[in-house]
Amino acid sequence: MESPTIDARLLLESAAPVTRADILADPHRALADDAAERLEALVARRERREPISHILGRKAFWTLMLDVGPSVLTPRPDTETILDVVLARFAPERAFSALDLGVGSGALILAILAERPRAQGLGVDASEDALAVARDNAARLGLESRVTLLRADWTKGLGDNSFDLVVANPPYIPSADIETLEPEVRDFEPRLALDGGPDGLAAYRVLAPEILRVLKPGGFFAVEIGVGQCADVMALFAAAGADQLGAHRDLADRERVVAGLKKPLGN
Repeated sequence: MESPTIDARLLLESAAPVTRADILADPHRALADDAAERLEALVARRERREPISHILGRKAFWTLMLDVGPSVLTPRPDTETILDVVLARFAPERAFSALDLGVGSGALILAILAERPRAQGLGVDASEDALAVARDNAARLGLESRVTLLRADWTKGLGDNSFDLVVANPPYIPSADIETLEPEVRDFEPRLALDGGPDGLAAYRVLAPEILRVLKPGGFFAVEIGVGQCADVMALFAAAGADQLGAHRDLADRERVVAGLKKPLGN
């Protein structure tokens, strides 16, 4: 497994229950029988390659701790690149409207609202189960008054020129590649959030013109992309009329986000 030491510590913290400081201060302390039984049960789940986030029911993202589960894509550090791009564009004191397409657990829209107290958000997802997770996260974080969560097929039913910002982390894995993914993703993540069609670009073909439609003139968008997809995604947004297109790299120096503007009025 990719990070066995971290996984073991997280499972122990949950089963005992203890903190990381407790483990460091007294690493040889014996476990109580009931804690040992809980730990064995958690380890057995991890041995079946169930993700740590699903076992614990939570995942850290940006500055938030989010509830997660099998109905939502587990948020990943790569996706935080969208936040780096967006927060640099929207000043803390600015009031603006934000749309998150494929909201999942609410990771992106809730992180934006947590950082920008004058923003209002709408999160859209095709899965009612995913929306239930997002609603719980919004309530627990005290952000439910500033976000609306809607079941819909991408932008269906949304008006033209409605939002200052649109973000999305759409499915972008080519269908044939899904079976080659690690078991934690292939067997436990929702297929709806992974499968990007034969070439991985199906969602972007729908989203590029629709994002430009719902953005206000001068509005900004940022979408996550897969490895090797940058040129194709940029071409789709350019064909839809996007302006000032740019690619942004994640911490591993991979092109991870395509961002741009809807041309302002008179341009």
